[in-house]
Order: sequence, then C-alpha cells, then structure tokens
Amino acid sequence: MVQWQGISEFVAVAESESFTGAAKRLTLSTAQVSRQISALEARLSIKLFYRTTRKVSLTQEGELFYRQCRAVLDALEAAERDITNLQQTPHGNIKLTAPVTYGEQEILPLINDFLRQYPDIRVNAFLTNQNLDLIEQGYDLAIRIGKLENSSLRAKKLTRRTNYVCASPAYLERCGTPRSLSALAGHNCLLGTLDHWRFWQNGQEKNIRVKGNIRYNSGTALVDAALKGMGLVKLPHYYLQQHLESGQLVTVLDDFRQQEEVIWGVYPDNRHLSPKIRLLLDFLAEKLAGK
Repeated sequence: MVQWQGISEFVAVAESESFTGAAKRLTLSTAQVSRQISALEARLSIKLFYRTTRKVSLTQEGELFYRQCRAVLDALEAAERDITNLQQTPHGNIKLTAPVTYGEQEILPLINDFLRQYPDIRVNAFLTNQNLDLIEQGYDLAIRIGKLENSSLRAKKLTRRTNYVCASPAYLERCGTPRSLSALAGHNCLLGTLDHWRFWQNGQEKNIRVKGNIRYNSGTALVDAALKGMGLVKLPHYYLQQHLESGQLVTVLDDFRQQEEVIWGVYPDNRHLSPKIRLLLDFLAEKLAGK
C-alpha cells in the first residue's frame, strides 16, 4: 500500500542520523533510501529532515512523525512476534489469582482442562478474596468480579454472574414468601461479609440492610443453612444452581434481582500481552460463555 512506502526507510534514517547508515541497516542502496524519503516528503508535503554534508537530523514535523511511525512499527513487530509464538508450542509459567469459591468451582477446573491441552505451560494459582497488587506481587492474571477500580490494569470480559435470593420450601411455608424489599425486615437473612443486600428497583440499584442470627464468610456454609430451613440467603448462581434445579431451594424477589455482575480477566498493562496469557484468556472466555 502506498501509505506504507518509505516508513521503514524514514525510521531507519531518523535513528541512524544517516542515509548511509540506514541503507546498511536495511540492506538497501543509499540511493534507494534517498528516493523513498524524497517520495515520502513529497506525498506528505512536509520536510522531514535537515540535511548537511555531515549530519541528518529531524525537523520538528519529522520528530512528531517519527514518534507515530515508531509506535506503528513496534505494533507490527509485536503482532508478527505473537503470531510466530502462537505457531510454536505454548510454554512457560503463569501466575494467577482468583476469588476462593469461584476459583475452586469454576476457574481451576478449566485451568486443568487448559493444561491438558498445553502441558508445557505451568500454572501457579493463589485463591483469595483480596484484590492483590498484580505488578508488585508478580501476577500475570487475576480473575475479578464486578466493577473494576484500578485503571492501570487491562481487562477482558469473561462472563457474567447472577445473584439470587432464595430459601428452602420449608422455610417459606413456615415464615412466608417476601413479595417486597420492605418485607425482608421480617425475615431471618443469612449473612455473609456484608450486612446489606443489593437489589434493582425502578431502574436504580438499592442497598437494603438485612439482619439474621448467623454471619459466615463461607458461601458453602450459608447454602447449608438455607437448605436446613434457617432463612433467606443471597448468593451467586454457582453456589445455588444444583439446589435450584432440584427444588431444594426456591428463588424469591426475582423482580428486584440486581443486575448481572461481569467477571473479568485482569492483567498488567504491559506493552505486549504474552501469547500464553492471551491463549488462556480466550480459553476461559469460550468455556465460561456457556455457563
């Protein structure tokens, strides 16, 4: 394409500060390089270089054009490198972190499937509900849920999760089924780490303070309490799906269900994303899309 002609020669002259040096770097003749630069200047209608018998230097317009061209060439080189790497067997280490339960139930089983396909990759996973500093602690990837706050990181959307309020049929028969958010005040709500539940009403998010006789930082324990008829519970779908399908738990307040939360693959904002990380992100997005 015409717009690419002369770009490599221009960058080489700018960095070599010499037509002869650029010609050697590109294994071209000095005359060829000179012709390409002249054609480029004519096409752009600007002077890119100051030329003397001893030195070649960039004009102000040339400086600006050089920065843009250098970025373009860097991106092209990175794309070529990534394609070459993908044609080779993916290998190396991946250090990742994920929330405890979601990591156990959803992410790590998929990591196992990924490693069966790519046995030369090694994964070190640390499950925690804390948002670790990826750069400071050397993580390649984090799985995070909901709103992202750190703008210095990049992210790929993997899937979404739905939160349900539910209870056992026995509890609802004994205590009644709540039909409004205000009705929660009369129910035993099984609490996790927060003392409020999020809902969606009239196009807005609402936080409703709830209370109950237990507070656990374990979703599995809260599910067990709900199954035993102890109260209402609000948890993501991956805790509840099998019990909802079997009828052991029943959803309530569906008209006020909060909006789905995005689940992200988050990684440091390096200039070039490692091919093995991109491969893993694409794999997770594909597998989680059907869940």
